[in-house]
Amino acid sequence: MSYQTLKRAVTARLEIKKSDFIAYAYPVHSREQAMFHVEQLRVQYADARHYCWAYIIGDPDNTTSAGFDDDGEPSGTAGRPILNVLQHKSIGNVIIIVVRYFGGIKLGAGGLTRAYAGSAQAAVDQMTLSPYVAMAQVQILAEFATEAQCRYVVESLNGSIDDVTYSKQVTLTVTLAEADIETLKERLAMDGRVLDDP
Repeated sequence: MSYQTLKRAVTARLEIKKSDFIAYAYPVHSREQAMFHVEQLRVQYADARHYCWAYIIGDPDNTTSAGFDDDGEPSGTAGRPILNVLQHKSIGNVIIIVVRYFGGIKLGAGGLTRAYAGSAQAAVDQMTLSPYVAMAQVQILAEFATEAQCRYVVESLNGSIDDVTYSKQVTLTVTLAEADIETLKERLAMDGRVLDDP
């Protein structure tokens, strides 16, 4: 499962035969999050003619959650070309929304397809991408005396500490790359115990 994800939101603008195409790309992890961005842009650009979009949640080569919408443009001329760009570039966990202001000159089906694909590509050209890393949350059970060492090991593996509970022992809830869980267990063998089922 090797694909790229978007680090931060980007925008790009194209003018084609007096029509303005404003492309926005956002990192997303759910359809609900993706649709939230579509609705925000509908409010922000309330006078625009179309809000066409495509998203991919997860692996773009083996996706179970992808969607697109032509939003009133002729079928297949907007959402599908945007989705094709994302799949071709192997970018997952992303939505691209293209806001269109009609300039009075009809582009035709081929022209629209090229315009929306070009807008999506312009957004991709602005992107800072990073490889997708599967994350997992685990719990570490430690003694009070070894808590600091456990924190050090988690941070050395670029993990984050989400929660700490104190009772007879210390329970640290942490998030780190799935690939680093075994290393975490090995490095904590003396200082704490990783619970397999948090």
